Amino acid sequence: LLPDDPENMGLLALMLLQDSRRDARVNADGELVTLEEQDRLRWDAAEIAEGVHMIQAALSLRRVGSYQLQAAIAAVHAEARDADETDWRQIVALYGELLRITSSPVVALNHAAAVAMSEGPEQGLRLLEAAGAGGALQNYYLFHASRADLLRRLNRRDEAAIAYTTALSLTTNLVEQNYIRRRLNELQ
Repeated sequence: LLPDDPENMGLLALMLLQDSRRDARVNADGELVTLEEQDRLRWDAAEIAEGVHMIQAALSLRRVGSYQLQAAIAAVHAEARDADETDWRQIVALYGELLRITSSPVVALNHAAAVAMSEGPEQGLRLLEAAGAGGALQNYYLFHASRADLLRRLNRRDEAAIAYTTALSLTTNLVEQNYIRRRLNELQ
């Protein structure tokens, strides 16, 4: 009904950009593939181009909202040829703006993850633990899985195992459970 509304455009751009990675999220064996490890040649280039064009048009209207910021984050990921080329500083800035307008614990978690990629796992872990300090993320498996990953990267294996175990107890998705079990096995 409102095709020129910037938030509607942002939502459609976000949906296109997220869907563009659908075929790369799970491998031939049905195992979860993290964004960092995905084969970007399997991403849908036409959906990326349409999503990027749409988010650029929405942002040009200068009435920025949360869907537009989320789509802009997805576009930064989509435009990088590989994980190492990802502009994490830009993603951190976009999450910072999203956090400013939403103050959501999940956005704070995602901001912490982006900081970990940009500035290192210690900085990310510090922000992640601050995001979880109020207890709002205690039953959110991605909080514990993200914390476990940062602890693993910091070689704090025992703490990582505890966090992975907590994450495993909180997810009901079999693909996610198998991924967490693999991570746990790698720690041993």
